[in-house]
Amino acid sequence: MLALDQGTSGTKAVVVDPVDGVVGLAEAAIRPVYLPGGGVEQDPEELLESVLDTGRRAIAAAGRPVDVVALANQGETVLAWDPATGAALSPAVVWQDRRSESLVASLAGAGEWVHERTGLVLDPYFSAPKMAWVRRHLTGAGVVTTSDSWLVHRLTGAFVTDASTASRSLLVDLDSVRWDAELLALFGLGDETLPAIVDCDTVVGTTSTFGAEVPVAGLIVDQQAALLAQGCTTAGSAKCTFGTGAFLLANTGGRAVRSPSGLSSSVAWRLAGETSYCLDGQVFTAASAVRWLVDVGLIADVRDIDGIEVGAADDVLCVPALAGLGAPWWRADAAASFVGLTLSTSREQLVLAVVLGIAAQVAELAGLVGSDVGAPIERLRVDGGLARCRTLMQATADLLQVPVDVYPYVHATALGAAAAGQRALDPTATAALAWTPAQGYEPQWSPARATAYRQRWNAALAANLAPEGR
Repeated sequence: MLALDQGTSGTKAVVVDPVDGVVGLAEAAIRPVYLPGGGVEQDPEELLESVLDTGRRAIAAAGRPVDVVALANQGETVLAWDPATGAALSPAVVWQDRRSESLVASLAGAGEWVHERTGLVLDPYFSAPKMAWVRRHLTGAGVVTTSDSWLVHRLTGAFVTDASTASRSLLVDLDSVRWDAELLALFGLGDETLPAIVDCDTVVGTTSTFGAEVPVAGLIVDQQAALLAQGCTTAGSAKCTFGTGAFLLANTGGRAVRSPSGLSSSVAWRLAGETSYCLDGQVFTAASAVRWLVDVGLIADVRDIDGIEVGAADDVLCVPALAGLGAPWWRADAAASFVGLTLSTSREQLVLAVVLGIAAQVAELAGLVGSDVGAPIERLRVDGGLARCRTLMQATADLLQVPVDVYPYVHATALGAAAAGQRALDPTATAALAWTPAQGYEPQWSPARATAYRQRWNAALAANLAPEGR
């Protein structure tokens, strides 16, 4: 399988052999453009070129042909394009883009209805507000879709999106997994031509872009792909990806749970006609918070964190809302804060406070998942670059009070797409690669210490968020 992971900051192409494992790998960096007013854009042609280039290089490195091409995508990034020529008609408006906030604010009265219909929170994070913003401010021509539809069209000529990606749009009825006319009307998108929603293991066409003509299947949104790669296929199993942000997802089986806590509910995947759902929550700054520590000179590299003595970590608290707060607070206006600083506060305490602040947010999300589904998360699987940070993983185990298992491969998203693609060829396949944890972490803090810390951290958070709309 050639699995393409087209992400926010880069594209990875992985050639996976069920017997030999990862036999080819190529990566390309992507540079989003950050604009005044909360705009975040990418050049669509750069996205496409990165997919073509990395795919070809990965196959060359593997030295063997592939049987299927799979694609994982950013989820909520949108653009306008011409379905006749495939030409992009707008920049790609990235999932981080906040320029549709005023549009969302004008629809606030419909928030509860939207949540009940879609499982999602009414927020610019999701696709529909950005699609409406593109139509109002950039172009009325062509079609406006998530980036996966455009990339697949350029590879195969098909006009599709998968069920997991569609469910992140605010335009899909969560139970039926179909475009909803009332939701489309709410966002002023009632006249739009939308792609067909297909199963994640559907063969949507063929492509000769990477050599011999092969089927394209295995379409899935990035975080759900990582959930599948890590084998979280039963209700209650959960993973957290520690990348630019931290994204916790828990499988809820065939039941679409409406979270009363501010979490999102969406399709995990639809395979062989069977829909699985998940709850998810987002920590907007994880690796980006560590980059901030580097930028301001508190550490030289992420590896420095594991050399810090943890002993005095409780004295200083940090709410690392460097890019606002996601679930369950949904406060784009939130800023980061430190609490408990004195003249004796050390550099090490500041660093550890940020690390513990990331883990505290993940712990809050995990607790809410347990509350929403009626059973606590008993074990957490983790992946992403920061999953290699021992101090952060230990803090996560300590604050969640559950064991943490580190996924051994650094390409979970691509491997999840590969697993979905493999299902198209062999419906009995379970995962692209079998795995055992690269490392495990057991809680070292007592339950009382973890509870006390989380209470103090939540008090710091409450102080940070008051008053509303600083």
